[in-house]
Amino acid sequence: MEIESYWRVIKKPIVTEKSSWMQEKLNQYTFLVDPRANKIQIKQAVEKIFDVKVKKVRVMNYKGKPKRVRFTRGRTKSWKKAVVTLIEGDRIEIM
Repeated sequence: MEIESYWRVIKKPIVTEKSSWMQEKLNQYTFLVDPRANKIQIKQAVEKIFDVKVKKVRVMNYKGKPKRVRFTRGRTKSWKKAVVTLIEGDRIEIM
């Protein structure tokens, strides 16, 4: 696979206070991923893009929330989050 196809699996890193703490203390990184991607594809993409070794991948699916603007009803998008744990010594420079 080419590197562009790996970026279709990994959309972008999620940077929050909690994810920053997880990076420093637990060596875990959080990414917004394609909802159709599985753990194996996520692991391969992270290893190829960032040149690191992945120890574990956890995924969470989030359903879109109902929203309303005046008289129009709708939903936010559903999305998938992956928390990737790296082996000791490997790091990813996100910022």
